[in-house]
Amino acid sequence: MAEEITAAEEQQDLSEILQIRRQKLADLVEAGKDPYTITKFDRTAFSEDIKADFENLENQTVSVAGRIMSKRGMGKVIFADLLDGKGRIQIYVRINDVGEEAFAEFRKVDIGDIVGVTGYVFKTKMGEVTVHSSEVTLLSKSLRPLPEKFHGLTDKELRYRQRYVDLIMNPESRRSFEIRSRFVSYLRRYLDSQGFLEVETPVLNTISGGATARPFVTHHNALDIDMYMRIATELHLKRLIVGGMERVYEVGRIFRNEGMDTKHNPEFTTVEWYMAYADFNVMREMAQELISGAAKEILGTYKVEWLGNEIDLTPPWKTMTMAEAVKEYLGVDFMAISDDSEAVTAAKAAGVDMDGVEPTWGHALYECFDQKVEEKLIQPTFITMHPVDVSPLSKRCKDDPRLTERFELFICASEMANAFSELNDPIDQRGRFLKQVEMRDKGDEEAGMMDEDFLNALEYGMPPTGGIGIGIDRTVMLLTGNASIRDVILFPTMKPLD
Repeated sequence: MAEEITAAEEQQDLSEILQIRRQKLADLVEAGKDPYTITKFDRTAFSEDIKADFENLENQTVSVAGRIMSKRGMGKVIFADLLDGKGRIQIYVRINDVGEEAFAEFRKVDIGDIVGVTGYVFKTKMGEVTVHSSEVTLLSKSLRPLPEKFHGLTDKELRYRQRYVDLIMNPESRRSFEIRSRFVSYLRRYLDSQGFLEVETPVLNTISGGATARPFVTHHNALDIDMYMRIATELHLKRLIVGGMERVYEVGRIFRNEGMDTKHNPEFTTVEWYMAYADFNVMREMAQELISGAAKEILGTYKVEWLGNEIDLTPPWKTMTMAEAVKEYLGVDFMAISDDSEAVTAAKAAGVDMDGVEPTWGHALYECFDQKVEEKLIQPTFITMHPVDVSPLSKRCKDDPRLTERFELFICASEMANAFSELNDPIDQRGRFLKQVEMRDKGDEEAGMMDEDFLNALEYGMPPTGGIGIGIDRTVMLLTGNASIRDVILFPTMKPLD
């Protein structure tokens, strides 16, 4: 009867297991078989490739390498599951093929050890593709036991703190990060095909700007100045537009000293791109094409499940102005209101909290949307024409100077993208910077700063430009169906353990 080799080990106290595994290593070293001295193994095939091409590889000799995930023994035969970078494959080790000494050594191999196996490919009576081993080499010793095999690593916090174990034990985690990699690759191919240049801009800045957020502050010892970790890549990228680099993008790490929840991490990844002689409508078309196209190529479908909803990414997506959305979902017609006090009164009557908010028409409209309407936007929806009060870098609408040519994309009440017809009037931009400075002087740590060099760049002349920022983490959450941003960031920010 088959004997589960690891059954006894699973009942042992962890400290005893650690001691036993270290003793096994010591015995190997004493016998001149220290696995850590091995520097290379000539692997010729991966698990999934063997399975996919079994007809051509049957009875052919291959060399595979990976981590032992399970072992089952029947006298002079041992079956084991090996995990490599593409999946799992079964290996078959028989004493008659590898010899008594090698077989005895393989019996001592623990779950989690990394081995190299050479043998021929065949199918068992149960129809499982297997490597019939002629040689097994221990390549690395696992001194700590993996989590219990049937339940895996289920503690969420431990999964984030020990992502390396999570990736070993949970195939869905590995799949999420494979999809993330494929999305970033797709994104670059898409923008490159549109004639964009990928660039890199500074992470450390002397001025915090390009967005509304509280920055991280550090100190540059050599210059003896405080510096800010960037909260956006926007202002540097628009400098490049001024310089004649007419289509640029950056996939960049962003840092914001804000709270942490399922949608926010202090450091996250965005893509921003800027296109001369385009406006926010061009950005809207590109955002829709990028995200829907990525879903179709990576997942094979426009339909995804996210946050308990079935989302249809089939283009075209719904587009509404912010005022239209507030009127439809809240019943307040801001376009029929012109007076600031009347707008604030209407917002309060709709149950909107205006405490601590500037009493203007624009802020009232925005708070109505932010507090009452955003949560209702489940299917992909572009919300356009944001108030100038909350859009310091966006071009005003010709027909209504209270509004700007800006959109945000919402899916499942989550902001996925933010885009402008970029403000290129240096005089107007200076006035808006001054308003941000006033807000900062009043204690708003998230308000932007005056950037004289950026204003200087605008004074040389920036063509009409469309610009957009898309959160890569949230987009990957959408594509993978994950509810928390921590599930799509390999090493999310965690509070240190005491």
